[in-house]
Amino acid sequence: MLNSNAANATQPTTTEEANQPSAGQFAVHQSPPSMWPDFMAGQVEKPVRVLLVDDDPHMRRVIAQELMADERTMLVGQAASVREGRKAIKQHEFDVLLVDLNLGDGEGFELIDYLKTHRPGAEAIVISIMENDDQVLHAFELGATGYLVKNSWFGNYPQAVLQVANGGASITPNLARRLLQRFDHGAAPATAAAPTPQAQPPVQQAAEHEPERLSQREKEVLRMVASGYTSAEIGTQLQISALTVNTHIKNIYRKLQVRTRAQAVRFASLRGLF
Repeated sequence: MLNSNAANATQPTTTEEANQPSAGQFAVHQSPPSMWPDFMAGQVEKPVRVLLVDDDPHMRRVIAQELMADERTMLVGQAASVREGRKAIKQHEFDVLLVDLNLGDGEGFELIDYLKTHRPGAEAIVISIMENDDQVLHAFELGATGYLVKNSWFGNYPQAVLQVANGGASITPNLARRLLQRFDHGAAPATAAAPTPQAQPPVQQAAEHEPERLSQREKEVLRMVASGYTSAEIGTQLQISALTVNTHIKNIYRKLQVRTRAQAVRFASLRGLF
């Protein structure tokens, strides 16, 4: 059983020290924050469960401390290789997988693919030392909903976990901008290279026209999904219920013939649907 207070080993010794962070340091905030809606995943009595797979012991300690310091998240297991990761995925009940791409005996892509087969309800967030666009796209195609760069900002792991657990996506703004630019540049050539409708079988023609059936509201929801909003946040902005938002998302999946939010966003971007 993991102690949620394990990361709080160093405490200020006086009230003045507690209220006055030293120069060059960030202020310490209550965890979880006092304003955390009770309809969001990650309540104190039911935290989001996380499985961590990374072959770097130091990074595992850093990430574990951050997760255990936030009462909304709980680390349920760790692994250091693809082999150990497969075993841990089968052994533990969890909501989010944090997985490094470069493991000693293979790649984290294998575990993302394995996850979607053995625990399809769980989300996957990649943690990597670099922002490689091709790796990001491949991870999203396999079903990942987040991509974090190691050492870019300590303190964002619980937030990323909570984001994807509540239906959003976690990706750095710089990487998101690069991917959107890449989609914009790649949409026209992909369309130009497509075979003419007359040369396609009827079934394929139907599949090609399927994306056009997205309603304006569905396109609006998909654009907000691409921006990383959760279902609850989308509902608030569109003044509809989160349940209605999820219904739209399910319809989008069906029409685009995809299984994840990331796949829907990529497919729609390549086809110029928004």
